[in-house]
Amino acid sequence: MTASTASPERPTAGRMPALYLSHGAPPLADDAVWPGQLAAWSADLPKPTAVLMVSAHWEEAPLALGATQTIPLVYDFWGFPQHYYEVQYRAPGAPALADSVRKLLHGPGGVEVRDEPDRGLDHGAYVPLVEMYPDADVPVLQVSMPTLDPAQLMAIGRRLAPLRDEGVLIVGSGFFTHNLRALSQDNQVHSVMSEFDDWGKRALEAGDVDALLDFENKAPAGRLAHPRTEHFAPLFVTLGAASDELATQRSVIDGFWMGLAKRSVQFG
Repeated sequence: MTASTASPERPTAGRMPALYLSHGAPPLADDAVWPGQLAAWSADLPKPTAVLMVSAHWEEAPLALGATQTIPLVYDFWGFPQHYYEVQYRAPGAPALADSVRKLLHGPGGVEVRDEPDRGLDHGAYVPLVEMYPDADVPVLQVSMPTLDPAQLMAIGRRLAPLRDEGVLIVGSGFFTHNLRALSQDNQVHSVMSEFDDWGKRALEAGDVDALLDFENKAPAGRLAHPRTEHFAPLFVTLGAASDELATQRSVIDGFWMGLAKRSVQFG
């Protein structure tokens, strides 16, 4: 399914929101609903000057900056039909954004940064971008998560927050619940997934950052909704980048896909 293209006349913005989205697997493109939801979301946003993407599928320390010239795709999945390995997304690189990220992350108490110029966009980055910006006309930079510690990721997000004033769309890309044992071809939703999703919705609405930071203990069956936490972790970069606007949060996409919660949230 091809997402509709937003009007080229829409203005670019001053301050951009920060997003956390559930990105799905490569078959997201074939879903009857989800691609249109992502396309409608991006059409409602001012056009960004660039996208800074933090995906659940790139963990590397120290924090690494991906390709800034020609940007390949990383087909980091196995066992899917061949056409999923033939998807192309030729977004322009964002070397100026990479320079800004380095400057913001360095400094007193800063974060070590290194370049990985051959590292392309993984499916947590390009799968949603294909639907949101199908013309591939927005520069993209992907950075790694150097840790899964929620507080450290939130601190990184705070350092990156000034990019929003430069028109950069900061996107944390994960999945609101992610236990592959709960996958269901007919979208049967296990109670663990629905209870965690409801808890997370209420915690976000209340701005309860402390509860979210300790979600493994505070959420119902948090360790079952996320046996490993890498798909929830990008939320904390988004929370840090939006820490002065938590009251503005709204779930733009909710519901379930193959039994997993696809809740996706906008701040600002």
